[in-house]
Amino acid sequence: MKKLLFSLFVCLCAQLCQAADARFTVVMADPARQDLRLFLGDEAGQPFKSFARLQEWLQGRKQRLVFAVNAGMYHADFAPVGLYVENGKELAPLNLADGAGNFFLKPNGVFLLGKAGPAVVESSAYAAHGAGVRLATQSGPMLVIDGKIHPRFDPGSSSRHVRNGVGVVDGKAIFVISNEPVTFHEFATYFRDTLHCKNALYLDGSISSLFSNELGRADSGPPLGPILGGVEPAPR
Repeated sequence: MKKLLFSLFVCLCAQLCQAADARFTVVMADPARQDLRLFLGDEAGQPFKSFARLQEWLQGRKQRLVFAVNAGMYHADFAPVGLYVENGKELAPLNLADGAGNFFLKPNGVFLLGKAGPAVVESSAYAAHGAGVRLATQSGPMLVIDGKIHPRFDPGSSSRHVRNGVGVVDGKAIFVISNEPVTFHEFATYFRDTLHCKNALYLDGSISSLFSNELGRADSGPPLGPILGGVEPAPR
């Protein structure tokens, strides 16, 4: 029954949101019905790098991937640039440093799943949410901050890329990937005005990838670092 409800929920959301704006594909996940997990590497510490490799690993544990997205920026060795918490264990610390690139376009943020459910928070506010966090991944920049678009985003920008990100509404995580190159401002506006996310976080650009059984989609491309996915027991 949980699987059926989740499948209907994902498909209905995707259909409604696609009707509103065909530039974007949307998957909504309810942690109350779906096992959300972060993945980086196997027991030997080898990065998964792809949805296919992660699927294979899960199948060996009698589980299967329902959906997945790339889940934050990473270094050349696939280690997360910022905070990474998997199964309640912090594997990489919060990164509040200054630097160049999208990750450091302050404010950046953290997507987390804690006792109160999923949330997107500014990185500087993470300490107030750190207790009881089951998973967390840091990225940047924030797209929407307390209902306002990131102040550095230019409505007239000519910088267009495929992008993906995450927001939260009513206790549900909303993952979005653009189907065509868009600006930061266009992407953030979609989260705020169409999906009504009070806070939303950019995950990445050129490597943006989505796997979804229900949507019949399995992107393949550049190697991935952190991966966030919904998992269920494999059918017998």
